[in-house]
Amino acid sequence: MTLERDVALKANLPLAQAPKSICVLRLSALGDVCNCVPAIRALQRQWPDCRITWIIGKTEQQLLSGLSGVELIPYDKRNGLKGIWQLRRTLADRQFDVLLHMQAALRASLVSLAIKADIRLGFDSARAKDRQRLFSNCQIAANPKGHVLDGFMDFVEALGGQRTPLQWDLAIPQQNRDEARAQGPKPPYLLISPCSSQRARNFRNWSVEGYARLIDHAYQHYGLNAVLTGGNTEVEQQYAHEILQRTQQQPVNLIGKTSLKTLLALVSDAHLVVAPDSGPMHMATATGTPALGLYASSNPERTGPYLSRKWVVNRYPEQVRNHLRKAVDEVSWGKRVRDPQVMLSISIEEVIQMLDQLIADNPVPLR
Repeated sequence: MTLERDVALKANLPLAQAPKSICVLRLSALGDVCNCVPAIRALQRQWPDCRITWIIGKTEQQLLSGLSGVELIPYDKRNGLKGIWQLRRTLADRQFDVLLHMQAALRASLVSLAIKADIRLGFDSARAKDRQRLFSNCQIAANPKGHVLDGFMDFVEALGGQRTPLQWDLAIPQQNRDEARAQGPKPPYLLISPCSSQRARNFRNWSVEGYARLIDHAYQHYGLNAVLTGGNTEVEQQYAHEILQRTQQQPVNLIGKTSLKTLLALVSDAHLVVAPDSGPMHMATATGTPALGLYASSNPERTGPYLSRKWVVNRYPEQVRNHLRKAVDEVSWGKRVRDPQVMLSISIEEVIQMLDQLIADNPVPLR
């Protein structure tokens, strides 16, 4: 593409006329796709007649299935290049007015090659990681210190749309609501998702002892039973086993026992959610459930629960100073602290204090 053509496309943003079709590319992860939904809803409000197609990860599609007015096309990363060719065949006869390339990762950029679009809108230079700019022909405005959700809204603004109001309206089938109510404790209850995703050097999990103390405190002071949720990994099963060994008031253990939609229903019915930086944090935001976030390895100003950041226990600035010898504003936005002990900097006492504050702001109803 020539420089003249690139400049011309930038000059056409905001759009001169309503687009008839928009393709959104955001494959992962669970928390990120939850944060992306308000941008989709904003596009729908701006152009109600526009057809919106979302290329999304296979697991993430399970969580967002039934998203009203949106065509979800899953891409399974396990299929690699074969999956990209399959997607290319699926979209062979389709030309979109706009591609919103909302994932700055090489895999997503390769997937974008299967999508034909006149305008290919990507991140600004600072956020266009993995050479994303080679796969787009125009960029959103810079927003160097924004939350992930705000980053997605930057795409809406680039097209001339309005950011607010924030809206999710995720579909939860009645079957999944029934399963959640059959498996979980009677509301109101505390939902704890103790572990983040199991990736290399992903040090986000807090202490077993801390969760156990929190469970007992919530029951003794507020009458809140607890439910444990999460995936079926060995780490998560071990967490569940050890928490159950340490609590006086036994939580309901649903780790590895629910679908994503049933988990979403459990989050929706909970009085509050406690978790590290992980999908359930953002599922809570999407369903209007207050969340208590535990952050030390990642920056909650970037990835915290968007509507619950006042209830985050934040040890990230301290840990950046301790491990990187810098202040937060001296490291790249989104820089992670990669130390196995980083989450132990969060004390049990400060989490209990934050739980008390959250419940003071959101009193537990009488049974």
